[in-house]
Amino acid sequence: MAEPPRRALLTGLTGQDGSFLAELLLAEGYAVTGVVRGWPRRASLGAAEHLRGRVAALPGELLDPESLRAAVREVRPHELYHLAAPSFLPASWERPAETCAAIVGATAALLEAVREVDPQIRVFVAGTGAIFGDAGESPQREETCCRPESPYAIAKLAAHNLVGAMRDHDGLWACSGILYNHESERRPEQFVTRKLTRAAAAVELGLASEVEVGDLDAVRDWSFAGDLMRGAWLMLQQEEPRDLILASGEPHTVAEWADAAFACVGREAEDYVRVASELVRAPEATAMVGDWSRAREWLGWRPSIGFEQLVERMVRADLEALRVVTG
Repeated sequence: MAEPPRRALLTGLTGQDGSFLAELLLAEGYAVTGVVRGWPRRASLGAAEHLRGRVAALPGELLDPESLRAAVREVRPHELYHLAAPSFLPASWERPAETCAAIVGATAALLEAVREVDPQIRVFVAGTGAIFGDAGESPQREETCCRPESPYAIAKLAAHNLVGAMRDHDGLWACSGILYNHESERRPEQFVTRKLTRAAAAVELGLASEVEVGDLDAVRDWSFAGDLMRGAWLMLQQEEPRDLILASGEPHTVAEWADAAFACVGREAEDYVRVASELVRAPEATAMVGDWSRAREWLGWRPSIGFEQLVERMVRADLEALRVVTG
């Protein structure tokens, strides 16, 4: 008689990360349940809609700790992946109290529930390279000093530290993935990466003539979201929990992203990209670039899609989507 499948519980199922991770887990034979805000009133599974019927869903809200605890008690997962968070950084300045409650409070509630239900549940908490902030060194390593510079990053650092503290104090099998910027065709359009790939596709189809962005000189370390989710899964397959950076290790500017996007449709970005002063943020003292050598050494992980491939994948997807919409 075959053993029952391993159970995985995800927060953030409806986002790009959750959808890629759910696909991977299903391919590995897991029974997957997602915690979904507003479920069952919510009609869509968002980026994971194509997995409807293959994944289960339970109601849960980041600002409702009891709903998260209830999900852990009901599923009793072998693996818990906490991906959900308010991730649009500028909005954290508008609602810092809510941002901190959603990020730190939700992480604490889930770790408490794991401690109560089964401390052997393996837990992955999605962190961010933004915790390093003005670190003074680039690329950043796992032990780089953290000087976060936004309410979002401050809350993420608190959640990251909480994972380590409860791992040490309570013996939880919990780890934090320090994820740098990661993109895909499932990224919401308010993010500059998707905004640019969508604009390149729209210009090519005669649906737009320009796009406004902020600082073209901002530097980021961009990876494919599916690659980072594979790294998250690998982190929970190890003998011991370790906090690790998952990144490409390559610095690129927003201008380089724009150039690559418009090159996919045979155009020059400078003819269509405009800088809007209201979108420009304060310059960053330290370039956000991650050193992923330990993930390579300990997980055997490495990115499968490079920078140009990632941009082209997103532009092609946006061309296809806009052609469908416009008939």
